[in-house]
Amino acid sequence: MAIFSCSTYHSNNGGDPIATVGDKYLYLSDIPDFFSYELSAKDSAFIAKKYIQKWIKKQLILQKAELNLTVAKQREVNKQLEETRASLIIYQYEQEMIKQKLDTIVTENEIEAFYRENPSNFILKQNIVKALYVKLSIDAPNLNKVKQWYKSNNDEDLTQLESYCYQYAEKFDYFNEEWIYFDKLLKELPVIIPDQERFLNRNNYIETQDSLYHYFVHLRDHTLKGAVSPVEFVQNDIKTIILTNRKIEFLKELENNIYNDALNRNEFEIY
Repeated sequence: MAIFSCSTYHSNNGGDPIATVGDKYLYLSDIPDFFSYELSAKDSAFIAKKYIQKWIKKQLILQKAELNLTVAKQREVNKQLEETRASLIIYQYEQEMIKQKLDTIVTENEIEAFYRENPSNFILKQNIVKALYVKLSIDAPNLNKVKQWYKSNNDEDLTQLESYCYQYAEKFDYFNEEWIYFDKLLKELPVIIPDQERFLNRNNYIETQDSLYHYFVHLRDHTLKGAVSPVEFVQNDIKTIILTNRKIEFLKELENNIYNDALNRNEFEIY
């Protein structure tokens, strides 16, 4: 059994087999191209040898299994292989048709319509908030200004806060002005809030500190668990649902069209 260096693997495109088991042959071109030019010839040879040994063991076990399986078992295996092959080919064909012909554009109107028609699908299981979050070193300067700015909705104040935070903040986040789970925000704070619903209904700000940092949070909006989620929070989920439903309908139509076309052409018979 010959073992080749890394350079040989890239220069040979087949040729004589490098291993045989019964009537099964392993060619150089059958070996996956997972070798690196950084490997030494010794390392390449070792990896090649391990791969070839694994292939030989697999063929020997397969030989033994084929000799010892009953005819009924072999038929069952062949049937499973045939069904698996058919499923894979159909799947690949369907995916290609989806890629070529399925409309993947989902409009805002479609999202809004689905949201209005299916409110029970979007009941929140956790509290969500829109928030501004600032984390400052314990010795950061001008904290009085920060306390003024982070509570403000004035654009000029927020610009001042942003400029300040670029210089001094350990972390400063608008969360892209998007809804986030309140629990996610609380992980950034050294506080425990056992009754979140009551707290959110009564508070718009959080100020706290530990031995290293000051924390400031402006809770700009919130929606409590049990309520219908804001559409912005679930729009990506809705888009996925719409596309999934569209794919299902597309594949049903594809299947029916192929069937009806074959029926019109008398390409099958039912006995």
